[in-house]
Formats: sequence, C-alpha cells, structure tokens
Amino acid sequence: MSKAPSLRLDRLLSNLGYGSRREVQQLIWADLVTLDGNVVDDSDEKIPVTRDLAARMTVDGEALDPPPGMALMMNKPLGVTCSHKELGPLVYALLPERWRRREPAISTVGRLDKETSGLLLMTDDGALLHKIIAPRSNVSKRYDVTLDRPLRGDEMKLFASGAMMLEGEDKPLLPAHMEVAGDKRAYVTISEGRYHQVRRMFAACGNHVTALHRDRVGGLALPNDLKAGDYRLLNEADLAQVLEARA
Repeated sequence: MSKAPSLRLDRLLSNLGYGSRREVQQLIWADLVTLDGNVVDDSDEKIPVTRDLAARMTVDGEALDPPPGMALMMNKPLGVTCSHKELGPLVYALLPERWRRREPAISTVGRLDKETSGLLLMTDDGALLHKIIAPRSNVSKRYDVTLDRPLRGDEMKLFASGAMMLEGEDKPLLPAHMEVAGDKRAYVTISEGRYHQVRRMFAACGNHVTALHRDRVGGLALPNDLKAGDYRLLNEADLAQVLEARA
C-alpha cells in the first residue's frame, strides 16, 4: 500500500478553499482546527492526507471538507452547462461555494449539454478523470431518450452494426445497444462521447430527440432519490462500479 502524501496544514486548508494561507493561519492560531479531537495550532505541521481525514479533522467545529481525491455524482438539471463556452449557469454553481476555490479544481468527467439532464460525474482527481474518459477504458453511458416521432423499427439493428456514420464524419460509430421502451422512447447505451452523439444518431434516422437523460455510467446508476441539482460523494465501491461495466 502506498504511503499517503502529506501537506502542511495551512496549505491543505488553503487548497480546500478555506481561504488564503494567511486566512487559514488565523483559523489555526485561533485553535479552530482539530485532528482526532486534539487542537492543531502549528500551521507548519505536516498532515498525511488519508481518505478518512474528513472524519478525523474539524475546522471551526465542522467536519473537514473531503480531501483531494474527491469524486461525486450529480443529477444535472436542465438549463445548466458544463462548459464556460456555453451560455447559462454552470454546474459548479450547484456545489458549495468553498468547493469552487479548491486546488486542484473540481472538473466534470465528460460533459452533458445544456438540454441534457442526469448522471454527471465530477472529481478533482485528474488520473481518475482520464481513466474514466479514456477510449481504452470503454466505459458505457446509458441514456433515456424521448423522441418526437415513433421509432421506425430499424434503429436497433443500425445502432448495433458498427457501420453507422454520422453526418460530417468519416469514421463509423462503435456498436451501440438500444432497448425499446415505447413507440417514442428508448434506452441507448454508447461507449463513445462524440459531439451530441445520441441526438445525431436519431437525426440520422429521421427523428428528433425531445428529451435526453443519462441514467447510468458504467455500472453506476443514478439513484431515484437524488433530486435534480443535488449531488452525492462517491466511495471506492461506487468508482469500481463505474469501471466494472464495459460496453
């Protein structure tokens, strides 16, 4: 087992968004930081950054925010964006204000467009992010699709063929799985992340997606009790689920 990295206490708290180094030093000198029930008043003290640190440390009477290596799932609502390049409020505004000052910063694991809702993963762990989105990981994503017109009947075969081409592209899509849920509704599972892929797949079949909701990434499903705009921290078992189910 690798040894947990250590950080100076003032740097740790500053990286977690508690303030500048000077501001967090004031917290420390005011005896407002405890570790295992004991006051820590030395800002230079090296703190091992273990996964259980949030359960062992308090700041001003409250549990420490999750240490680096944090991952969460959000039920992304409609109308918010994952990219600064899109107009509208960002998903980051749905997180605690302090979390938006963390270093390393929290990033989305892939993106959902403004008009797509559902399961969005976020993390400050760059290695984890790239592991999930890397093509070789082949992590699947399932979407609940509502259509403008009834299915014509050949979509399932076409999506699974591995020969489907999208307009403006010269490389066929990898095989995708489709389940019919109604005459205007289907579940589609893909392992790629091309621009507006599911919408364009149905557009190529002469149909229009009127609602798109992602309910699963790998083997991790969006909980029914996680309301739109809410989020939940992920543990190691959750992350294992993300990577265990391949397309």
